[in-house]
Amino acid sequence: MITVIRGVTSKQVLADELIAILEEMGLEGYFYLGYPVLGGMEGKIKVDALLIARQCGLVIFDLDMSSDTDIENKTMLLDELYNNMEARLKRYSYLSMRRKLQVPINVVSYAPRYSASGEEIYTTREELQEYLINLQWPESGAYFEKLLEAIQMISQIKKRGHRGYVQDAASRGAKLKAIEDQISCLDKYQSKAVIETVDGVQRIRGLAGSGKTIVLALKVAYLYTMYEDKVIAVTFNSRALKGQFIQFITNFVIENTNEEPDWSRIRIIHAWGSKNSEGLYFNFCKANNLVCYDYLDACNTYGRNTQVFDKVCQEAVEAVSDPVPLYDVILVDEAQDFSKYFLRMCYMSLPKESRMLVYAYDELQSLDNKNVDSPEEIFGYSDGKPNVMLDNSNGKSEDIVLSKCYRNSRPVLTTAHSLGFGIYRQKEEGEGTQLVQLFEEKKLWEDIGYTVKDGGIRDGQEVTLYRTEETSPVFLENHSTIDELIQFRKFDDPRQEAEWIADDIEKNLKEEELKYKDIMIIHPDPKVTKSYVSHIRMLLMEKMIRTHIVGVQTTPDDFFQEDSIAITQIYRAKGNEAAVVYLINADLCAKGVNLSRKRNILFTAITRSKAWVRVSGVGDDMELLINEYEKVKKNDFRLEFIYPNEQQRQNMRIIHRDKTKNELLEIKKSNFTLSEIAEKLASGEIQKQDLDANTLKVLKDVLYD
Repeated sequence: MITVIRGVTSKQVLADELIAILEEMGLEGYFYLGYPVLGGMEGKIKVDALLIARQCGLVIFDLDMSSDTDIENKTMLLDELYNNMEARLKRYSYLSMRRKLQVPINVVSYAPRYSASGEEIYTTREELQEYLINLQWPESGAYFEKLLEAIQMISQIKKRGHRGYVQDAASRGAKLKAIEDQISCLDKYQSKAVIETVDGVQRIRGLAGSGKTIVLALKVAYLYTMYEDKVIAVTFNSRALKGQFIQFITNFVIENTNEEPDWSRIRIIHAWGSKNSEGLYFNFCKANNLVCYDYLDACNTYGRNTQVFDKVCQEAVEAVSDPVPLYDVILVDEAQDFSKYFLRMCYMSLPKESRMLVYAYDELQSLDNKNVDSPEEIFGYSDGKPNVMLDNSNGKSEDIVLSKCYRNSRPVLTTAHSLGFGIYRQKEEGEGTQLVQLFEEKKLWEDIGYTVKDGGIRDGQEVTLYRTEETSPVFLENHSTIDELIQFRKFDDPRQEAEWIADDIEKNLKEEELKYKDIMIIHPDPKVTKSYVSHIRMLLMEKMIRTHIVGVQTTPDDFFQEDSIAITQIYRAKGNEAAVVYLINADLCAKGVNLSRKRNILFTAITRSKAWVRVSGVGDDMELLINEYEKVKKNDFRLEFIYPNEQQRQNMRIIHRDKTKNELLEIKKSNFTLSEIAEKLASGEIQKQDLDANTLKVLKDVLYD
């Protein structure tokens, strides 16, 4: 069947007629409306519609509602479309055999008001349908996917992983090259997210590794070429994303237009900013004459242990009633890291008549245990009605879920979810369920690509969830055995852990044909990262292998280097990926207070991996994580659990919630007092009867409820 991708167009009536014709024909492929833009010698040419089908190849449509019958001008336009498309496709050597392009390029005008048809100009549905039926593409089996790759500009992504140096077909470098070569084109949901444009708010949700950042970069390039008068802002939380966005957007715009982007129309800026660097928050405050807080100012005002960025955004949003528009379009990556006040600030920074805001997020990747609120809650109400309600029934996708994961293999992703949610965790005393957290929406499990094997996603019912080849492509895992893909290792002390990691990295670089950029070492606690990794760095230095701690030896924007291994704390790791990920000192995330945050750290770190994962730690707490991994591995990477009821979910949220510093101090004091009382009772120093009766009753009611 034909997948219809609805881009920007002013010719909707003819487009709908054309879609109806194509759907009647039962073609297999993609139909793009308002895409692509072709860069020619005399400027950009916007294509009204494009069909890529296995039966007939590539067809460019000119849609004409005028009654002008100037056949000569029309022929010149069709020739220009053909020549520019041919020039574009010939840039891809894999679409040609020697000098001959293997893709048939067909150009046709559908002009119902013309008085007469001409060559390649059709005035009736019947004529157009007959023309399409007669088109044939015998070579489609060999070139269809490659053509999609070229049209969608995926080759620009593949250029990052060029591995012409690989010699050993069995090395990890060769396996990684094979993986990168097989990620050939966007799926239909990614294509919709890139091209379908909403004159309002659009939400994109997806798994880690589902391509959200690339989709946003492609969308920026598309909007930039379609709207020549709009200023587009891209914002994010992880500063290391800035370099990625600059690279992707530059390549995609050049691919589309043959020109460098005009950076006055594309603003790639951090969410916060500072007195010395641009940020969306700082720009909003300056434009609206508000006090601008940097991090230290915010901590001094609101306290270091609060979510200070949330607080300053709330203050700014609540202080402005008639905000100054700053941009025409805003795209937000990593929206799970932001409060509703930051997203509302983005919304307020757009013109009231056309608030084009796109925000993308992963439900489980928040390291601060945040849930992204509903659009109604985020953007508020006016006169009792929500300012934003997402609706997919109007022909365009306002709410898109990317269910397919292109980074993590099925075993890696399921392991990450298992640990992140605590699916196979040992339940502790007083807990109603072993689970640490769960998606608020039950439907989201299926939206992100899980299939129910047994049972159902209903309160109190046992359920088994698994991933199919449709949502977790098999080529991501069949290059290596499970024990090569994933390793959990326990050591007696950090020194042993460091020695093993240094030896393994040396092997990766010197025997497995991997690059420095293919390796990432992640530590879960920013406070001790520098000290914990010091021995690893020393051992690698002795092996003549350079390392750098991101944000310490380098700027936060400079993550990977050609000749140095990136070592990072978890907050800087977000938004980046590597072939081999070493999560060290993982035992810190096994149990204890703030467990939701710790489990999100496990999930986020593991899902940074494009191929191989190494999780290591010390002591009994590491043994707990190993036991959880062995259970999900034994179950063939299926998630089996009893879905908790509402009371259990509420208790889960309370027990594992993020706690403030004051709360942690109170808990510590209370535990010390209770421990002291218990010891005195056990030794007979005091008797149960010595305790206040009301206190005993309260303790009994709470502990045995």
